Amino acid sequence: MERLEVTETFAGIALPGHLHTAESLQFATSFPFRDTDVVIVTYPKSGTTWMQEILTLLYSGGDAQPAKTIPNWERAPWLEQIHFRSSLRDAAMHRLITSHLPARVLGPRLQGSKAKVIYVARNPKDVVVSYYHFHRLAKFLPDPVSFDAFLQQFLEGKVHYGSWFEHVKGWLGQRQLLDIIYITYEELHETLLALEQHCSFAAMRDNAMANYTLIPREIMDHSQGRFMRKGVVGDWRSHFSPPQNALFDRVYHEEMRDAELSAHWAMV
Repeated sequence: MERLEVTETFAGIALPGHLHTAESLQFATSFPFRDTDVVIVTYPKSGTTWMQEILTLLYSGGDAQPAKTIPNWERAPWLEQIHFRSSLRDAAMHRLITSHLPARVLGPRLQGSKAKVIYVARNPKDVVVSYYHFHRLAKFLPDPVSFDAFLQQFLEGKVHYGSWFEHVKGWLGQRQLLDIIYITYEELHETLLALEQHCSFAAMRDNAMANYTLIPREIMDHSQGRFMRKGVVGDWRSHFSPPQNALFDRVYHEEMRDAELSAHWAMV
């Protein structure tokens, strides 16, 4: 592998030469953004991959196939890295781009467009721990020596990709200049947990605002059962007799044979 031990310095920031060259970095600062572009910006180990996956699913209408078959560096290529131009889907109506560059480097170029920026920040204590372990893993990053040594370098901004403090404050300063959404890793965790809890069948079943128990008994006889009954996939198998199942299948296939419906339910 080439340039594993090379450090590329750009705008006072140390970057791994395995992924960056002077040319790729210069190209990033002159890249012609489109108004329809969405740019994920983060400091390393702050939730980049998570946001790439979220946006991939949004762009694909919830279809996980692209996320399972296309590497994330092709779905949301890194603006400043050497493979950006070959990975960017230039013909796509909505291009998804990723960057670790600070605002003082990338901000001026973005200000000339209406591209949307999603900035993800994370508790810096968690960042430094995750970044330390990444240094132990990635051969294109310097040996962290020890966590104590790495922590000191991190606090001084003497790590690859520069100061976390400068990075976060710099992009916060762009809020009046760009179409930017600022979200934290912790908020993503809270949102996901809230979705899992609130949208679970059990939560909806017990929520009077969703389970129709507010409807008067004169309209719905709640003694006969619950509106939110089981929510189980395939529960029909416990109700259909073989003749009923054969009858239903025959009618279903007659009625649906010409329908362009990509169904994900089992009929057997």
